[in-house]
This record gives sequence, structure tokens and C-alpha cells, in this order.
Amino acid sequence: MYRIIGIIVTLLFIMSVLLAATALLVSRISLNRHVWLAGFFAGILDFFYMPLKYFFYKLSDPRILDKWMVSLKNISSRNSFKKTERRMIIAPHCMRHMDCPASSKRTGIQCVSCGKCIFSRLREDAQKYGYDLYIVTGSSFVKHVIKEKSYDSALLIACDYELNKVMMGLKGKKLVTYGIPMLNDGCFNTEVEYEKVIETLEMFSK
Repeated sequence: MYRIIGIIVTLLFIMSVLLAATALLVSRISLNRHVWLAGFFAGILDFFYMPLKYFFYKLSDPRILDKWMVSLKNISSRNSFKKTERRMIIAPHCMRHMDCPASSKRTGIQCVSCGKCIFSRLREDAQKYGYDLYIVTGSSFVKHVIKEKSYDSALLIACDYELNKVMMGLKGKKLVTYGIPMLNDGCFNTEVEYEKVIETLEMFSK
């Protein structure tokens, strides 16, 4: 009996390793080309996220794993995002100017379009393409944002770690997500390639 249990456990372990390794390979490939079954492999990486994160932390850079997973999830959700109508943009406050005059409330920073940072342009472009813009001070603010209105989708701007974290947090909430990684990490003076933002808005415009 114990021998059978041991064999089953060993087989399950081997299958898990093979599945995780295959999902990692596919996620790496997804950075440069379209891949099939992106949602399936993204689900596998979500399931094994913590042990994989530890593996990358010990042998490489854990941010690489998040980058690969975000790429895979973007491919998976691209077509679904195009079909949505009630959209929002969620961006981090770390991209604003150090002398930002805007106030904050439970749904984030209230941009006043002072012209000091990228959010003045982003606010205009969000309205142009039919999005509501939310500037949040942390991923915990997202739960307040999604209660504000009934949205179909969220265009996320953040570092790869926060993108992946929010995508996993919103999984199962009937909200399609798509992520645009920032150029650098940090708590202030972060940047995003604005041409990439416009390119993404154009891609999903109807």
C-alpha cells in the first residue's frame, strides 16, 4: 500500500515539474511571439508561483518570472479585452511629479492636470479612448477602485511584479486585465514608455 502511494506521489511530482518547466518555456517564448494555450500555461504558473518564485530568487532574478507571466497573460486576454466596453486604466502614483499638488482619497490620487508629469497627458488620452483613469498608491487600492463602477476590463501600468500581483488578485472577478510594464522599478521617478501606452490604446480602440 505504502509502495503504491510512494509511486503515485513520485509520478505527481514528476508531472508537476514537467508541467511547470513547459509553462516556463512557453512564457519565455511569449516575449517574442504568439503562443497557443497561453491562458492554460498562465494558470499553471499561477498555481506553482511561490515555489517558482523561490527558485528564481535563488538562481536568478524573481522579476524575470513576473515579466514572463505578464507576457503570457497579455496574450491570453488580448482578444477578450477587445470585446470589453467599460474600461479603466490603473496606474501607480510613483510616476507623478515630486511636487504633485493632487489630493488623495480611497480610490487614489485625484489628478488636477497641472502639467508637471505624465498624468496630465494620460488623463486626456484616457478620456479620448473611453477609459476612466485611477492613480493608486498601492495594489490594495485596486479593491476600492473596482467597487467604484461596474467595469469589464482594466489596463494596468506598473512594474512586472505589481502587474502580475494585481492580475492574480483580480483573477475570478470577471475583469479582463492587460498590463503595460514600466521602464524601471521604484517608489518614485518611475517611467513608462508612453508610445507603448498609446500603441496599446490604439490596439484596443474600436
